[in-house]
Amino acid sequence: MTKRAFKDAVYRQAAWIGKALASPKRLELLELLAQAPRTVEVLAAETEATVANTSQHLQILFAAGLLDAHKGGRFVTYRLADASVGKFLLDFRALSEKRRAEIDRIKRQFFAEMGEVEPVNQETLLERVRRGEALVLDVRPAEEFHHAHLVGAISLPLPELESRLSQLPKNKEVVAYCRGPFCVLAAEAVQRLRRHGIPAYRLEGSVYDLQALGLPTTASASGHPPAVDR
Repeated sequence: MTKRAFKDAVYRQAAWIGKALASPKRLELLELLAQAPRTVEVLAAETEATVANTSQHLQILFAAGLLDAHKGGRFVTYRLADASVGKFLLDFRALSEKRRAEIDRIKRQFFAEMGEVEPVNQETLLERVRRGEALVLDVRPAEEFHHAHLVGAISLPLPELESRLSQLPKNKEVVAYCRGPFCVLAAEAVQRLRRHGIPAYRLEGSVYDLQALGLPTTASASGHPPAVDR
């Protein structure tokens, strides 16, 4: 093998990753699978796509080595291949936000239209939690919470929020988090809580963003958190 043939061969293989990521829908699927394993049908519903199209996207990600798949009966469950994929997603998103200023403009506009729901920085959150002044809510679906969550957080999926308001203490501020800076579940939760007179704030990071910053997290024995120390 010549040097040229060697370089062409290895870069051709590396390009499979780039090709797999060259789709907004596939990036969204990876972000969802970073939260917890899911079936094709659940992922299709989450991304508002057909099962057929979702399956095709997942097969491309699988072929690139980014996902593992397990078939149980009629259903196929996908998950991230290993922790390195989760770390790569965090770094990829950070690079995208740093180099693509349009992302920040879109985020600012969207959240301003939602009522300027501002995030709480990690230092402030830690201090409030340490003093017992803030209640941390994980507003993702329950299966994501069980897969991994911040230590001390309470699982309160967004669809259950109104029915469980009576369970929230009246004398504490509430901090809600979800899947990260591109997720709107926490912002919606904060809107609803404020309408009921509860002081609430949005924490922008996902459980894996916060894990990478050193916040304590817990995960089920059946699943590996995709994020690792940076």
